[in-house]
Amino acid sequence: MALSFQQCERARRARDARYDGRFFVAVKTTGIYCRPVCPAPQPHSRNVEYFASAALAARGGYRPCLRCRPETAPHSPSWQGTVTTVKRALGLIHEGELCEQPLASFAERLGVTDRHLRRLFDEHVGVSPQAYALNHRLLFAKQLLGETALPVIDVAVASGFQSRRRFNDAFQRQFDLTPSEVRRASAPTGSGLSVKLRYRPPFDFSGLLAFFGARAVPGVEQVEADTYHRSFSVGERRGWFSLARAASDEALTATIHLEDAKDYLPVVQRIRRVFDLDASPAEIHRVLRRDPRLAGHLARHPGLRLPGVWSEFEAVVRAIVGQQISVQAARTILSRLCDRYGDRVAGPPALCRTFPRPESLAQARLAGIGLTATRAGWVVGAARAYAQGFRAGDGDLHDRVRTLTTLAGVGPWSAHIVCLRALQESDAFPATDLGLYRALGLTRGSAEQTEAVAEAWRPWRGYAVIGLWHSLGDAG
Repeated sequence: MALSFQQCERARRARDARYDGRFFVAVKTTGIYCRPVCPAPQPHSRNVEYFASAALAARGGYRPCLRCRPETAPHSPSWQGTVTTVKRALGLIHEGELCEQPLASFAERLGVTDRHLRRLFDEHVGVSPQAYALNHRLLFAKQLLGETALPVIDVAVASGFQSRRRFNDAFQRQFDLTPSEVRRASAPTGSGLSVKLRYRPPFDFSGLLAFFGARAVPGVEQVEADTYHRSFSVGERRGWFSLARAASDEALTATIHLEDAKDYLPVVQRIRRVFDLDASPAEIHRVLRRDPRLAGHLARHPGLRLPGVWSEFEAVVRAIVGQQISVQAARTILSRLCDRYGDRVAGPPALCRTFPRPESLAQARLAGIGLTATRAGWVVGAARAYAQGFRAGDGDLHDRVRTLTTLAGVGPWSAHIVCLRALQESDAFPATDLGLYRALGLTRGSAEQTEAVAEAWRPWRGYAVIGLWHSLGDAG
């Protein structure tokens, strides 16, 4: 939903963190753009203009504020209401696509021509795909320079640049500062990568940790106290991270261990997706709290988020394994699967394996881990498909569900679960879910019944499902 000048004015004057990243405040007298929560003295209304994204503010000739640091704001959700192609394109850009890739190849992946993609971006985003991608990469670099002690050359690589010279030139053109000047002003300490990942409040972090903790696969994930730990693969490379609530601000602190600096950008974005850090809870609650079955839970646990899964393939395997068995039984089988076929990780003892890659399971013999022969065949079949390039695609929810259900063992319920947890489809809806029946008080439920009830929850049916699952554990 586009914000009016008056809405932006009210949010800016209140320094309302719920609007952080949804727009940026450009000050005409200084040539600086800020987050709406900037602590600096507020300028007069006649001296400001508002932009829906940092890329638009940069195109307008403004530089980011060194005090509120716009590069740390949650990503703008404004594109979520636009056409599917733009939504998918921006999601891919946030994960590091279009760094060195030709626009024609990027557009082909989205099923459009580069000319059509440029037109869509001009209409819905206001800048070209390349300009948006470059600004996103440079803002990420600025955050790394300000919050980590990574060498500048590693920051350049992490931001998708092939040489320090090209990085320095692009950075100085965009910000009128050199990378070294930003580093000297920040003077970060320590080693590795530890960055703040901001979100819009409220945020039910404890609810997410409880959800992940109940489903954590030993050796791959661990939830302890208020921290989540996870191993992962990026292509052939492996790493692990820890995520905890930051001591101040509306943020989580991610500490990431990686073999290659160029993986930092996609990994940071993947963590943001798994914890749904770019959601706008105010918009979601506005729709869902109209339903008394959800209002009570939302009041007790504000800040509902979609608990993600690291990859689409992992979500498919989890969905197949989890059919018609308990969460604990599925967790036991997945632990055996990871112990046998996951890659070793040189991390802490609790994170000794990654979730298996498709290539590792494509020829696997899954006898003795608790799967029926039929279900084991489905897992291996899915692994072979993903090893050969299968994926749900970049279409809308209906297209993705239809594509996923071509896999043996993946029906509509499983496909919607994959879309909900791995692809951030906010309107995904596993209509025949037994937990959903219980939460809605349907003794003999049916897809027709749940779909009729859920019509009022669009486009946030997925969030409603998560809220209803959570509500089953409410003490009242």
